[in-house]
Amino acid sequence: MEWDGTYERVDWENMWTQAARGDGRVRERGGEDPGPEDQKTKNTDVAGRPSINAIQTPDGRDKCKTTDGVDKLDKKREILESIQRASRRHVEIMGTAGNGETLHASLSLSCDRPSVLSTASSCLSPSALLSTSSLSSSTSSPRLSLTPPLPPSVEMDAVLVGRRLVLDVYRGGGAVMPVLWDSVPDRMRQLQHLQLGSEDEEALHGGLGILPCLTQLRSLTIRGHRFYDAQGDPLPGLLTSLPSSISSLSLLIHLDLSFNCLSSVPPCLLSLPHLSELLLGHNQLRQLPGELGGLVALRRLSVLGNELEALPPGLGLLLGLQELDVSFNQLERLPEEMGLLHHLHTLELSSNKLRELPETLGSLHSLKVLAIHSNELRNVPECVKSLPQLTRLDVRNNPLGRPPTPLALPCAPAAQDETPIPELHLAFNQHSFSVSPAGCNVYLPGGAELLFPRGCVEGVIHFNWAERKPDKKWVWLEEHDFLLSRPLELLPHGAIFDKPVEVCVPYHRTRKGEVVVRKCDGQSWSTLDTITRRGSERHCCKPRGRPAWLACCTVSQFSWFVVVSRPVSDSCLVSPVGALLVSRYDPGIKVNFPPDCTTYTRTVTLQVLQVSLSEMRDLTGDPQASASPLLCLSQTPNMHFLQPIKVQVPLPAGLTGHNLEMSRLYLLHGDPVAHTWTDVTAQTSLSVTQLYAIFSVTHFSWYWLWYTTQSCISGVVRKVYHRLKQFRVQFLVLQRKSDLTQVLLQCLPSDKVDSRLTSLSEQYDGPQPSDVCNILEGEQFFAGFERGIDVSADRPDCMEGRLAFTFYSHLKNIKEVHVCPALQQEGPVRGQVSFYRGEVPSDLPEEVALRRKGHDSQWMATLPLRLPVRFTQSVHTCWLTYQGAGSEGSLYADRQSPPLDLGDPESGYLTQTNLLAISLRISQDWRCIGINLGLSYQELDRIQYKHRDNLGSLVLEMLFHWARTQQKAGPGAVPRLIDALVQSGRRDLAEEVEDIVSLGKRKYTESLKRVGLEMEHPTTSTQSQPT
Repeated sequence: MEWDGTYERVDWENMWTQAARGDGRVRERGGEDPGPEDQKTKNTDVAGRPSINAIQTPDGRDKCKTTDGVDKLDKKREILESIQRASRRHVEIMGTAGNGETLHASLSLSCDRPSVLSTASSCLSPSALLSTSSLSSSTSSPRLSLTPPLPPSVEMDAVLVGRRLVLDVYRGGGAVMPVLWDSVPDRMRQLQHLQLGSEDEEALHGGLGILPCLTQLRSLTIRGHRFYDAQGDPLPGLLTSLPSSISSLSLLIHLDLSFNCLSSVPPCLLSLPHLSELLLGHNQLRQLPGELGGLVALRRLSVLGNELEALPPGLGLLLGLQELDVSFNQLERLPEEMGLLHHLHTLELSSNKLRELPETLGSLHSLKVLAIHSNELRNVPECVKSLPQLTRLDVRNNPLGRPPTPLALPCAPAAQDETPIPELHLAFNQHSFSVSPAGCNVYLPGGAELLFPRGCVEGVIHFNWAERKPDKKWVWLEEHDFLLSRPLELLPHGAIFDKPVEVCVPYHRTRKGEVVVRKCDGQSWSTLDTITRRGSERHCCKPRGRPAWLACCTVSQFSWFVVVSRPVSDSCLVSPVGALLVSRYDPGIKVNFPPDCTTYTRTVTLQVLQVSLSEMRDLTGDPQASASPLLCLSQTPNMHFLQPIKVQVPLPAGLTGHNLEMSRLYLLHGDPVAHTWTDVTAQTSLSVTQLYAIFSVTHFSWYWLWYTTQSCISGVVRKVYHRLKQFRVQFLVLQRKSDLTQVLLQCLPSDKVDSRLTSLSEQYDGPQPSDVCNILEGEQFFAGFERGIDVSADRPDCMEGRLAFTFYSHLKNIKEVHVCPALQQEGPVRGQVSFYRGEVPSDLPEEVALRRKGHDSQWMATLPLRLPVRFTQSVHTCWLTYQGAGSEGSLYADRQSPPLDLGDPESGYLTQTNLLAISLRISQDWRCIGINLGLSYQELDRIQYKHRDNLGSLVLEMLFHWARTQQKAGPGAVPRLIDALVQSGRRDLAEEVEDIVSLGKRKYTESLKRVGLEMEHPTTSTQSQPT
């Protein structure tokens, strides 16, 4: 029977195209398998040719006939039977080897069929051979097992379409070549176009063994990055060399070996006389051979993304070269011989290390495109700029016009440079230090580091440091920013150093956004260039010895410093020549500024914020909803562009250009002032590709690409955007087991509550956490003690039974206070703690304040708090113990001791009420504090024995015994108490004492002003107050 190759080629090529694209008739019918009736008429008319109908003969075989009576079934059956015979031979070889090992037999084959059998058996994996063995056992539908598999309606020989064989769409597809060579050698010899993947080493070797026999090849592609691993990263190609027999492919015109592991150009390629296109991009080439100039037919050469440091002079012999791409290499200079490439019209030299261009480039009169951006060029020769046909010259990201940087003179080694820079480790009670011209590495408590280089100061300079509490005046946060550290103040402000000083602030690590250090000079905030690293191993503030994470920046003067997390930000300068801004968060996010879009240079900033897909679907109630990353575009100055700016963003998760419906795709514009989102899909030229969406804008703001089935989208987006800025938190109210009057209040993100309760369960007890509430970063709220409970504390953040907070998601948000009954009563007090939004109200009506501490509209949660009978009177009992003057241990006596006030005008006062409140919070730490206060072990043992049954009286006598000794010890008693508390690990008490003293001094000064009395010599605080 005569073989009608033309008819058969058209039909099978059509089926192969459908199989490769995945949009065949089976998918068009909703993904269902074709039934018997569909299989009988699966071949329809193609381009007006006669259709093929599959009928069944009495012996059970399929017979194909055309409407004009030409039968093609016999020829197809011959092909399938030859594939079966080749598969049986492979199975027999595998059987003789045993256990999957390969039997290398010496087979004498004809010269036109080399040792294909041994090559195939050695290259095919056992799983591939076993899959081919199914050909002999299955007579109904014989086919090779490929990954991904062929559709049911496509037979095996559809892989070989005419003179084209495409195997790079199948993982390990090269293993099919030996089988095809054994089954249809005549058709394989006529092959002209071949595409192979190089991710599978065994399959690659199998394909390379057949290549020398394909002498009619015109185009050959062997490349990686065709498949992806589980993490979504492309798999690299494993090709490291080519066999020398490839030189027999004398008709080869196109060769693509991109995305492989070639470290040198295979020598066999240098003898291909008709090679016109050679693509060697994204390999590991370090140099090009000088013999490359022998490829006289070469028209296009691409070696981008390699490690080339120089180009050979022989490159100038490629007189017919029209396109040369050597971008993204390490080139520092170009050979003068490049001026001989008179037919070159495209030259890509971007992203190298070129410092100058040779003057010979001025002879490239055919050059139309010259890309030299991202180099180190300081000027472009005039002869290059004036090339007659040059239409595009890209010179972005070059230091054009800048003077050359002078070489640093070698400095003579000084004796002082050989000595290491001294180190200074400060304790918690050391808030000042000195630095000399020799430099110093200062390590602050908590993990902060200050690195002073040699010569940064001229003489010995004294510095102070303080760690402030997070407050609105100390912290500046933009939208979607999170505070990661407490404010660090370094004094004196404004003093300029001769050399930059490195300031490293410890922070709580986060996986969202990027970490930056912000600095406040007293009036404005600025963001500093920041790098993150682990702290010094010799200066670890954690018990297990692991250094803290530090955010480091260099400054020329001291001020306030905080660490924040913000969305990933990228900036660039846009000049009239245009620019391209690519996000570091996702390289698929690009902003393209065309030439002449502006008349002056401006700074453009791109911020990217990732959105949780699961949370977004929960909020919208749409299981198919999806969104791209949130973009914020800003510029300085803020003026419209002269031309539209193209923005490219990835399509929402789970979508491609083939499976989305454009009617469900929305582009929304956000107004940060009005807090609204507007659908601008119809006003912008929104288009999509396979992976990206592209739209044009003329002004900058927030942009968000959504895919949803809902029609009214603006309100939904506004709700989701608002929730992105909020945290789901819960409130804790716990009482210390050893002292139920000591109450801990904390606000935490809901995912951290369980672990926090576990760590506090040994020392604290209390009600279950509150319900989940939503709160913003930096939002103020307060806790009010209600229904008979009051706060027994004199501190700035406490007013009339209300305790003020500011929420920061990555900080502790914790406070401890001592509570007492608001009124004298004999029974237990069953009160509550309520949490309200906003600042402490000043306009609350008196009748409402008796019951509630805040407005009902601001209420968030309420938790119960109970004081038993024995604790409602413990405060009075303990104090009366020290007021008795009669018999030993009398609790109720008429005569009282004079009031005990601790301190002096220089360091501040603590009243006996303050000491009483502090004593009731010391609890089990009393002995450690007493030792640090200077009390002897004998005195502490005596106090413990005297009050062995009453912990409150024990602590109170220890503290008051020390206070009485300080009345005659001179000034400085309060600082000594603060230092003892810090050394004992009670920084919470130390900060409370500092607040009490500061508040008392301010009240005292204000009272003097009210009565008209002024101090003759007003004292100044030892710590600088903020501007």
